[in-house]
Amino acid sequence: MKPPQKSAKRSAKAIRQCAEAQLKKQTGIKQTNPSDYAAKKMLHELQVHQIELEMQNEELKQARITERLYYRYTELFEFAPIAYFVFDLNGIINQVNLRGASLLGIERANLVGKPFSHYVTPQYRETFKRCLGKAFGGNGIQSCEVLGQVDNNTLWLDIEANIGITGTDCLTAMIDITERKQAENSQHLANKEKDKRANELALANADKEKRANELAIANIELAFQNKEKDKRADELALANADKEKRANELTIANIELAFQNKEKDKRADELALANADKEKRANELAIANIELAFQNKEKDNRADELILANADKEKRANELVLAAKVFTHAREGIMITDAKASIIEVNDTFTSITGYCREEAIGQTPRILQSGRQSPEFYANMWQTLLTEGYWYGEVWNRRKNNEVYAVLQTISAVRDVHGITTHYVSLATDITPMKAHQDELEHIAHYDVLTNLPNRVLLSDRLSQAMLQCRRHAQSLAVVFLDLDGFKTVNDTYGHDMGDELLIALSVRMKEALRESDSLGRIGGDEFVAVLANLIKVEDCEPVLERLLLAASDPVTVGGVIFNISASIGVTLYPRDDVDADLLMRHADQAMYMAKESGKNCYHLFDTAQDDAIKVQRESLEAIRCALDNHQFVLYYQPKVNMMRGTVVGVEALIRWQHPERGILNPIEFLPVIENHTMMIEIGEWVIDTALTQISQWQAMGVNLMVSTSVNIAAVHLQQPDFTQRLTTLLAAHPNVEPRYLELEVLETSALEDVHHISTIMNDCMNLGVNFALDDFGTGYSSLTYLRRLPASLIKIDQSFVRDMLSNADDLAIVEGVIALAKSFKRDVIAEGVETIEHGTALLQLGCELAQGYGIAKPMPASDIPAWISDWKPDASWLS
Repeated sequence: MKPPQKSAKRSAKAIRQCAEAQLKKQTGIKQTNPSDYAAKKMLHELQVHQIELEMQNEELKQARITERLYYRYTELFEFAPIAYFVFDLNGIINQVNLRGASLLGIERANLVGKPFSHYVTPQYRETFKRCLGKAFGGNGIQSCEVLGQVDNNTLWLDIEANIGITGTDCLTAMIDITERKQAENSQHLANKEKDKRANELALANADKEKRANELAIANIELAFQNKEKDKRADELALANADKEKRANELTIANIELAFQNKEKDKRADELALANADKEKRANELAIANIELAFQNKEKDNRADELILANADKEKRANELVLAAKVFTHAREGIMITDAKASIIEVNDTFTSITGYCREEAIGQTPRILQSGRQSPEFYANMWQTLLTEGYWYGEVWNRRKNNEVYAVLQTISAVRDVHGITTHYVSLATDITPMKAHQDELEHIAHYDVLTNLPNRVLLSDRLSQAMLQCRRHAQSLAVVFLDLDGFKTVNDTYGHDMGDELLIALSVRMKEALRESDSLGRIGGDEFVAVLANLIKVEDCEPVLERLLLAASDPVTVGGVIFNISASIGVTLYPRDDVDADLLMRHADQAMYMAKESGKNCYHLFDTAQDDAIKVQRESLEAIRCALDNHQFVLYYQPKVNMMRGTVVGVEALIRWQHPERGILNPIEFLPVIENHTMMIEIGEWVIDTALTQISQWQAMGVNLMVSTSVNIAAVHLQQPDFTQRLTTLLAAHPNVEPRYLELEVLETSALEDVHHISTIMNDCMNLGVNFALDDFGTGYSSLTYLRRLPASLIKIDQSFVRDMLSNADDLAIVEGVIALAKSFKRDVIAEGVETIEHGTALLQLGCELAQGYGIAKPMPASDIPAWISDWKPDASWLS
């Protein structure tokens, strides 16, 4: 696999040839006298040198423009107020801005290359992985909330991810929502505590009623016992009176017995009977005394019970007093109604929230608080829930006595008696108006630019989507206008960012005034603005608005006593002529804006749909390549590499080919440029390595004497993957009979120079596995001796563009000779590509280069032809002499 050649910077000879051609065109051909030939020749050289300088100066200007664009992007990314992270498919952090590093409290150098899941608590890692997977799946912007953890500190993060333009990375914005989560948790605990207090209050009221009933019963029983005690006392008094009467009768009987001696016996019998009756009465009196003593003891016990009941009653009364204090001083507004929803009691907090005093509220219904913001269906559903479930919890918008609308978090509970019949309703309400205001403020921050108060990208995208729906419904058109200020970076660099911010504010006001009432203007970052021009009956309707925007940007602006004269470049795309989604419309307008800048700035440019068609062709090409990869249509051809002086084969280079079902065998230049920075390049790269290792194993199994290395080209996007070494280890382990030293990886010089430190680290790790490296297309980049020293490649390949013309071009010959000398100085082997003739080989040997490959030696061939070619090949006799 070998990516296409990148265009190199024009050589000094090429520049001189162009300069001479231009001078010749300007002056024409004139005859000169031999006498003034030297003077005119010198004049000619000066004129050519002047044109060369102008051409080089133009190239330098273009390079500086590219550099400024890069710095602008870097500045926007680095100093964005939102944390931005760039992830690969595995969630590895490729880039992070200053705000992102500050959010996690970790130096950026310690973040790049690390999996972001290390900073996410285990229970939310799968959530983050799914969100990232959906973003890479092309599902648009994905968002999720995860709990991050750095050391012992945790924070809640709101993540919004979308796949990047290249499709190989994911740009992610993160916002710290820890305070919001804490507020929600505090609110949940407060609501739970309110429910608990309401239940305790209901239980206290029920217990109070039960104690009162028991006390009433105890009083009744005590009164009854006192009555019984008095009755017993009366009976005892009667018994004592009767006993005294009986004694008196006995005394009279004894006197009568003395005077009636004659009737002694008869009276004696009567006396005996009377004594017996007396004894019986005495026993009855004793029993009555015992019963009276027992009744007195029972009465004392009842009195003790009454005292305990009174003490318990007093305790319950104190508890009721405490409950009343809790009711009065609770932070929630408490409202109690009867079963018909008439208010019978409110606390002080209710009064402070609503403005209604207790006397004004009692007898009214909660309808006095309705604000009208919620529909009758809302309240119908509330009552239905209360009647079926016994409670309701939710958010309600009410109106205070002074007509101010406010929001409460309200809990309503039904209080039922022992028979399950609702007797009262208790409502606890917390004023969350400040929280709502804070949410509105956060919502405004999330949808509006902080500096200009214009809609940001999120809100503008939503408005664009809505406008597109209206266009389809009413068969109208709209224009998406991408505006970039010309020369704004110079203002920041010269006068500072504060002055630049003031200028942006002034210009945003002007541009908004230039739009129609139905149009929208938003700032999407830096000095970039996007406008949506809706309700266009015909395309020409947008032209006056565009002219006003250009005028608003180009008119002089005075800020802080300084007069600024800047302009704007505008890109425009029209919907539904450009029939794509909202994101692509803005992207197309952005592309058109760059065309306006190239056209001289201070103008507008309409998007070219033909260019978009080219993008669609690229998309179709990607799908075709994916189909080819899935259906095994790729094969490897091999081109031998030889030592011309010794006449030996030193290796082969694996080159990918596409066996197209309709077009036949296709070279890499036909399809690799399409996937140069695509993830499929990684898949194809691994397929090439695995196929080459399989082929080496098959050659060894055939007994063919192929103890030579097989080189494989590695694309930059593949080599720079964080897990490249790990994946290579896995591929080598799958072929245990192939020694790693027989595999050589060829790295483009231009790709190695993008990040020398990173590439050299990967190369060293792979070399520890036994794999060798070659630096391919050497001479096409801008490497220094320091870079060459730091890259641990054992072989340098001279680019074929220099070798091919070395016999006729002195500059190319000098470059080849310099590369060979440089390789020898650094003790590196060197091989020349593009050896097409015997003369090329002879010249290379004279310069000291023995290794070569090219069509003059052998064309790339199927793997099955390699053994026979190695067996039959013999070098040219002139090379051996």
